[in-house]
Amino acid sequence: MSANKAIEQVLKNGLIGKLSKLFSDADHSLFLVGGSVRDVFINRAHEDFDLTTDALPEEIEEIVKDFSDEIWTVGKKYGTIGFSKNSKKAEITTFRSEIYEPESRHPKVTYSKTIEEDLKRRDFTVNAIAISLPDGKVIDPHNGINDLNDLILKTPQASEKSFTDDPLRMLRALRFSAMLGFKIDPDTLKAIGDLKERLAIISKERIQDELSKLLLGDFAPGALRLMVEIDISEYVVPELSSLKMTRDDEHHHKDVLEHTFKVVYNTEPDLILRLTALLHDIGKPSTKTIEKGNVHFYGHDVVGARMARKRLRELRYPKDIIEKVSKLIRLHLRPYNYAMGWTDSAVKRYARDAGELLSRLNKLAIADCTTRFPEKAQRNLELIKDLENRIDKLNEEEEIAKILPPIDGNEIM
Repeated sequence: MSANKAIEQVLKNGLIGKLSKLFSDADHSLFLVGGSVRDVFINRAHEDFDLTTDALPEEIEEIVKDFSDEIWTVGKKYGTIGFSKNSKKAEITTFRSEIYEPESRHPKVTYSKTIEEDLKRRDFTVNAIAISLPDGKVIDPHNGINDLNDLILKTPQASEKSFTDDPLRMLRALRFSAMLGFKIDPDTLKAIGDLKERLAIISKERIQDELSKLLLGDFAPGALRLMVEIDISEYVVPELSSLKMTRDDEHHHKDVLEHTFKVVYNTEPDLILRLTALLHDIGKPSTKTIEKGNVHFYGHDVVGARMARKRLRELRYPKDIIEKVSKLIRLHLRPYNYAMGWTDSAVKRYARDAGELLSRLNKLAIADCTTRFPEKAQRNLELIKDLENRIDKLNEEEEIAKILPPIDGNEIM
C-alpha cells in the first residue's frame, strides 16, 4: 500500500477521527505510532491502536473518560492509559524516554517533549514511524518506511545500546522475522550474537511469550533456523542445538534439526501443534544407537515427551499446554504402526488413547512425513488418511448402534 493510501485509511477511521478531535480541542498533539502504523503501511490487519501524545497520563485519562466505554490504568506509571470503545481498544502513552540499569530490562521512565525523542527509544525502525493526527503528516526520522519496503529490521539507535538496554528486543527481532518475513540487518544480527548472554536477565514468562508468537508466524522455520545459527536457542530451547549434530537417515535430511524445521513448516499455526512439531524429536540424540551401520532412535518418543515436559515447565507454559504437547510427542509414532494392519479394536484403542488430541495427532503424523522420496511420502499420507477414514466409519457405526432398537428374542424366533 502506498504511503498516501495508508494515511488516508488511518484518517477515515472513526475512532481515530474522534480521538484526534478530542486531543486537538484539549490543545494536545496526538500521533498514531508503533505496530499500528507499520501494519497500515504493509496492509496487515490490526485490531488495536497505539498512540502517543504530549499530554500527561492524568490529562489523557481526563480527555477520554467521557468518550470511552472502559478505561484501564495498569500502565499509568509508565505513562500509558488504555481504553475501549465499541469493542475497539487503544492505548495512549505520554511522550517518553527511558534510562536502563545494567541488570534490569525495566526502564526508569521520564517524559519527553517531542515525538522525535519518543520514536528514538523504540525497538526497530519499522516501529519508529508516526502519523500526526489529524493532519496525517508522517514522522519518520529513522527511515522506517524504507526499511519496511526493503523488508529489513534495524534499530533506531546503535544496536549494541538497544539490546544492552532491553535484551528482549533480540527475541522480538526473531519474532518479527517469523511474523512478517523480514530479514535482520547484518549489523543488527551481529549485535544479537555478541550480546546474547544478556538474555539471562529475561524472565522465563517473557521468553515463553516471544517463542509462542514466533511459532505462530508464517515464517517460523526461518526464524527458528536463525535462532540456532546465532546460538540464541541456548536461552530458549537449548535442546535444539543437539539436533543439529544428529543425522536423520530415516527422513533423509542432513540432520534432525532440518527435519524439525520442515515439520514446523508443515503444521498449521496452532500453538499446541507447533510446539509439538518443534519438540517431537528432542529425544533422538540421547536414544541414538547404531546397529549394522543403521541409525536407530528406540524410545525417543517416550524420552522426548519427558524432555518436552521439563522444558515447557521451565518456560512456565500452562499445565494444560504441557500435558497436551507431551502426550502428542509420546504418541507421535503410533499412527505409523497402522501399516502393520490393525483390527477394529486396535483402531478404536488408538482413537481412545488420543482422546481430544486425535485430530492434532493425525495432523502431526501427516506433517512428520518429510522424506525426500515422493513415493514413500505418498504412502505415508495414504496410510494416515485411511486410518482417519476407518475411525470415522467406526464412529458412525457406533452412533447408529446407539439409536437402533434392541433386538426382540421373539422376532428372532
